Amino acid sequence: MKLEEAISSIGELDTDAMAKASKRLDSLAKPLGSLGKLEDLVKQLAGITGKVYPDVDKKTVIIMCADNGVVEEGVSSCPKSVTAAVTRNFTRGITGINVFSGLAKADIVIVDIGVDDDLEYGVILDRKIRKGTWNIAKGPAMTREEAIRAIETGIEIVAGLREKGVNILGTGEMGIGNTTTSSAVACALTGRPACEMTGRGAGLSREAYENKKRIVERAISVNRPDPGDPLDVLVKVGGFDIAGLVGCYIGAAAYKIPIMLDGFISSVAALVAVKFNPKIRNFLIPSHTSAEPGTRAVMQELQFEPMLNLGMRLGEGTGAALGFLLIDAAMAAYTRMGTFDDARIEQYVPQE
Repeated sequence: MKLEEAISSIGELDTDAMAKASKRLDSLAKPLGSLGKLEDLVKQLAGITGKVYPDVDKKTVIIMCADNGVVEEGVSSCPKSVTAAVTRNFTRGITGINVFSGLAKADIVIVDIGVDDDLEYGVILDRKIRKGTWNIAKGPAMTREEAIRAIETGIEIVAGLREKGVNILGTGEMGIGNTTTSSAVACALTGRPACEMTGRGAGLSREAYENKKRIVERAISVNRPDPGDPLDVLVKVGGFDIAGLVGCYIGAAAYKIPIMLDGFISSVAALVAVKFNPKIRNFLIPSHTSAEPGTRAVMQELQFEPMLNLGMRLGEGTGAALGFLLIDAAMAAYTRMGTFDDARIEQYVPQE
């Protein structure tokens, strides 16, 4: 599905399924609304899928991997070779997302959408746009055609997983320097200054951190991305991984599949997607508040309140995998708890 077709095909949530799910929740032997956000999750899942009893047993985290030319500005404490190394390690089962996805009984899909190395493909999907973006401190990250191709790659991957029966998705990424590109995208879309939206990433020194903020400011000044055009923002200061995740969100909304956000980078991608079509927001589920300082501002823009706040900043989709566990808990309560009739208790009645 092409980008314009996918965006135009996105509809509303199924309010009838949501109402029926709400009625079922209120019939459970518990005080009304006492499961809080878990109840909201169930109703959202019903609205997305159109099913009163949504199927969310086949989970997959999509990990977009790419390098970023801005690394040459000294914005990361890690060399860019780490992108390829960690991408390979995903296949070895030794990373954080391998552990957490195993707990959540979720698969992972590893996508090379722009790694600056020649990887071994098979387990890793070869969707390389180019070996890393250009340096956003000097000019645009990519061409408009490359940005569209990266977005459509995400849409295509979602479509393929849907055909395989996957019924809930999570997002993750790997790319040295991508907190810098994410900060630049967030600044462009929110109008907030770099000092608010830029964090230390993988543990920068004070001097390097100050440099990183200057580089984000320079990227905005040099490229002048149009905040009213999300594609222009991606082209000017984004990354292939971010663009690929934007496509995942657009595809999930188009195909009515719930999709879980991870941390700062995937949330910035979600904000870009929502700028393409505000209806996409209804299909997104925030997992956790990243320790990256820009996360809160992005969540405010999205009007989201994530379920978890664990001080995490690992990326890879680890927060999304933890979010799957909360969805499992919500659905277990929804489907397995007894009703007031089962418990022989008079049902609670809402009071004014």
